[in-house]
Amino acid sequence: QVQLVESGGGLVQPGGSLRLSCAASGSIFKINAMGWHRQAPGKQRELVAAITRGGFTNYVDSVKGRFTISRDNAKNTMYLQMNSLKPDDTAVYFCNADTFDSRAYWGQGTQVTVSS
Repeated sequence: QVQLVESGGGLVQPGGSLRLSCAASGSIFKINAMGWHRQAPGKQRELVAAITRGGFTNYVDSVKGRFTISRDNAKNTMYLQMNSLKPDDTAVYFCNADTFDSRAYWGQGTQVTVSS
């Protein structure tokens, strides 16, 4: 089992920044790729950014150049630095971990609201 706990969400004005954190515990040695997903009201959950154990990253086009995903394997923590936030970024953000034995784990989500 892998447990994931997100933190760092909140209310921010357009153009502002937030940093989300995802702390992993449990069978962390099984974790391969990790990612951030988001779900806005009335919309499907979408992958925002992902990072492999080796540090390879990919992003959805709408956040490229604004968001940066990273992970500190020593601290068992993944981050999402979000800059130049837009109202369209408003959503619940979920942390995800995929393991080498093909299981997927999810955090409880953290709300990000971008509004003036």
